[in-house]
Amino acid sequence: MRPPTTVTAMLITSSLAAAGPSLNPIADYRELTSYPFMVNALEAGAIVAAMAGVIGWFMVLRRQAFAGHTLSLMAFPGATGALLIGLSAAAGYFVLSGLAALVIGLGAGAQAQADRGQESANTGTVQAFGLACGFLFLSLYHGVLANYETLLFGSFLGITGGQVLTLALVAVVALGLLALGGRPLLFASIDEGVARARGVPTRALSLGFLLVLGLAVAETAQITGALLVFALLVAPAATAQLITSRIALGLALSVVLGVLIAWAGLALAYFYDYPVGFYITSVAFSTYVLARLARALLDHPSVLRARARTAEA
Repeated sequence: MRPPTTVTAMLITSSLAAAGPSLNPIADYRELTSYPFMVNALEAGAIVAAMAGVIGWFMVLRRQAFAGHTLSLMAFPGATGALLIGLSAAAGYFVLSGLAALVIGLGAGAQAQADRGQESANTGTVQAFGLACGFLFLSLYHGVLANYETLLFGSFLGITGGQVLTLALVAVVALGLLALGGRPLLFASIDEGVARARGVPTRALSLGFLLVLGLAVAETAQITGALLVFALLVAPAATAQLITSRIALGLALSVVLGVLIAWAGLALAYFYDYPVGFYITSVAFSTYVLARLARALLDHPSVLRARARTAEA
């Protein structure tokens, strides 16, 4: 069976939007997986969420969320610039996110390794310049940018098997690079000063991580859109770190939460015909809020005293 075109997929989802899901989850699952474009979307969502869960966990640990946000916004000038010269928008995602990661990493320098304020200033400068270039490219592009809302807010329509394979290859490369430097990167992320004193190349690790992060945000933006890429990069990782401080368990939980959030968002977008980025962000935010409330409750003095009395007994 040939995958439906984007127009066909839009007609399918529009017809289902009025009906919504049934009360039978098994029937809903069978319906979701009966269309090749939805199977591709679910596979792509799982791949992106798994990669974003691991890399996002390190990003949250390293307090580099602003850098990740800046790299995600590079999808806008990357896509418009690529279209201007006749390339695909996806190619622009990866090229400009990678270049921005290099500029941020090299421009921060050794001083920024000990001064997060300097690093933030450098990152903000790159973000402002990138957005300005995006508006310039958009004004120079004389074609019709019909799917600009997809660029900003994401879409699961028209994802092909070839795109799923490309996403999988990028995820393997990104996670493989992260695995090679995982232990020293973890050491440098927890205590950078001690790691540097013991000869760990913290600057090279920081630059390498930014490049991997650039790959991650370029890939994630193709599902969630440029503005909502943080839904899968930050929320699952932050939620996992609220739940547990154990490294292996936190990484695994971040991946599991990311995949579940992506699938839930895709299913809701399929049945209710609104941007998938909105649903993924809403589910991710709700999950984080619940974890935050549970952590606040567990850390309440009265609960801590009750737990201490139980332990003494």
